[in-house]
Amino acid sequence: MTQIIWSPQAIEDVEAIRAYVARDSPRYADLLVERLVSAVEGLETDPLSGRVVPEVGDDTVREVIHGNYRIVYRVRPDLVEIVTVFHGARLFRLR
Repeated sequence: MTQIIWSPQAIEDVEAIRAYVARDSPRYADLLVERLVSAVEGLETDPLSGRVVPEVGDDTVREVIHGNYRIVYRVRPDLVEIVTVFHGARLFRLR
């Protein structure tokens, strides 16, 4: 089983998404964060299941799409690092 870790940037991203959505609906903000976290759980057993990020074109940089959000991760031996989470309408920049 592959370990999943969240980078400090990805944690900040999710916290910012929660804060933004919570301005209109704290309940929906919490639900959205739960769903974003759940969207990556399958990577424990199949880390290559996400698509290769088209802007990068590197097989080790992949993403899971959940609703309007892109969850970008890097695949390493026995490890998946969630790199960033952002709204799909925004431009992607690998930090």
